[in-house]
Formats: sequence, C-alpha cells, structure tokens
Amino acid sequence: MKKIAIDAMGGDFAPQALVEGANQALREFSDIELILYGDEAKIKQYLTATERVTIVHTDEKIESDDEPTKAIRQKKNASMILAAKAVKAGEADAVLSAGNTGALLAAGFFIVGRIKNIDRPGLLSTLPTINGKGFDMLDLGANAENTAHHLYQYAKLGSFYAESVRGIKRPRVGLLNNGTESSKGDPLRKETYELLAADSTIHFIGNVEARELMNDVADVVVTDGFTGNAVLKSIEGTALSIMGQLKKSILGGGLKAKLGALLLKDSLRELKSSLDYSEAGGAVLFGLKAPVVKTHGSSDAKTVCSTIRQIRTMLDTNVVGKSVAEFSKEAE
Repeated sequence: MKKIAIDAMGGDFAPQALVEGANQALREFSDIELILYGDEAKIKQYLTATERVTIVHTDEKIESDDEPTKAIRQKKNASMILAAKAVKAGEADAVLSAGNTGALLAAGFFIVGRIKNIDRPGLLSTLPTINGKGFDMLDLGANAENTAHHLYQYAKLGSFYAESVRGIKRPRVGLLNNGTESSKGDPLRKETYELLAADSTIHFIGNVEARELMNDVADVVVTDGFTGNAVLKSIEGTALSIMGQLKKSILGGGLKAKLGALLLKDSLRELKSSLDYSEAGGAVLFGLKAPVVKTHGSSDAKTVCSTIRQIRTMLDTNVVGKSVAEFSKEAE
C-alpha cells in the first residue's frame, strides 16, 4: 500500500479541492492510502471516502504570504509540516501540497532531506507540447541561481524521471539557450554544455531554444531556476491567453462564429487539452529522499487527483530509490 501525506489546508480552494481530489483518487486506485492533515471539521464536510483515508487534525497552517524558512521553524504543527514529518518518520511515502511553494521547498529540504551528492534539489514539472507528448523541465524555480554542476545533475535527475515515470527510453536532454550552436550562451551555459556532452550516459542533443519547447524538441530540458520559472509562467500565460482570446472571439463574433465553433468543437477541445499542463500532475522537488510534490495553488479536484496519480507512479517505479542508488555511486 502506498501512503501519501496530503496538506489539506494549502491552496486557494483548500480544503475542498484537496479532499474532493482525494475522493476521486481513492475511487480510482485501490493500492493507495491517504493521510489528510488539517482542520478535521472542514475536511469532513467534503470527504466521502470511508476506507484507506485518515485525518490528522491540526488548527495550524502555513499561509501563502508567510516567509518560508520562518514559517517552518515557528509553525511546527502546521498541516504542511506534519505531512513532511510523516515522511521523515516513515509513516508516509510522499508529500502533496498546494500551499506556499517556498515553505514546501524548505520543508522538503530541511525535513525530508536531500539525496546524498545532490547539491540542490530542483523543481521539475511536465509541460505541454503540441503533439501531446510533453517534456520535463527543471529547475523551475527552486533555486534563483545555479552552477553548471547543478544543471548537469538536473539532466541526470530529469532523465531518471522521464524514463521511470513517463516511460521514455533514453530520453533526449536539451540545454535551454539563446541559440542552438554549441558556442552560444553565457559562461554558465557553455560550461554546462561541456559537462553534458562529455557524459555518454546522458542522451544530450545540444542546445534548444525557448520557441521550440512546445514542438517536442526534447524530452528533458534543463536550465537555471530563474530562467525556468520565467519560461514556465510564459507558457502558462500564453496558454490561458490563447484560450481566452478564442472564447472572446467566438462569443463576440456573431452567429457565424458560433456555428464555426460548433463545427470545430472536437478540435477546440483537443487544443485545450494539449495546452493543459495540469493533466500531468504537479511539480516535483526532485533530488530529495522521497517524493515532495507541489500542485498549483488554484488546483481543482481533477488536478489534485492527477497529481496523486503522478505520485503513485513515482512510488510504483521507485524513481527516487533509483536516483539515490545512482548518485551514491559517485561517492565510491
């Protein structure tokens, strides 16, 4: 049985979205057990599942505007902290939260702990491509600054994830840069390029440009946390803007536009699905001793269920265990 600790009080629509997502996941998977941390009375309002689910009551929670490090030190009984401590103590196998990203990163690093020989865990998420295949990208903001060695480690971690969780054999790894030529980029990119090119265990395909990311140019894309976070928000914003503009054009375009939309209904639904990053689940703080996964603060029940599915696959394929074994070799 896979045990997942859930911070039920984190996020814009907590606890409803988290609990309803948990209900869906428990119906879908018979091999998971969920531990919900938070206000018991509020959680019970939405909980319909009666088996394989436990509530651990706490009145304390970390707010979205709390300073991360300060919050994990002062709010020791917050729902997020208790969930992380459950993993540390071996009472759960993974943590899921939709709450304060910085606090979750800090809890993951200081409570769950990083894998030996991983300098800085990175935030990884599966982002959409036009063909629906998607690509894994890290770091998406766990670290504002990175060294070339950090990016090299991200390439190895991303490859493990793509192969184990998404079933991609020998995933293509690309380095995000301002041109495809090997001579392009700042010193960080150039040094990273040399490290990746020298490691035959990584299927390094060279530099990739941001404009090609959604065209299935690579299975794994590595970059520093500052750039990665900016790219992530650009993709999210562009997808939302495109769908919003289409809807506006259809509603304001008169009868012809509405008839056209009706005829293109299936194609438009397919377009929306291809741009929906939430289908792949949440962002993984990869490089820790257990899965610590952040789903979007505005996640609904469907997205929470998708994230639980993602965590289940991570546990099923033992991607963290494989990463621990691989990076332990470096010390030998």
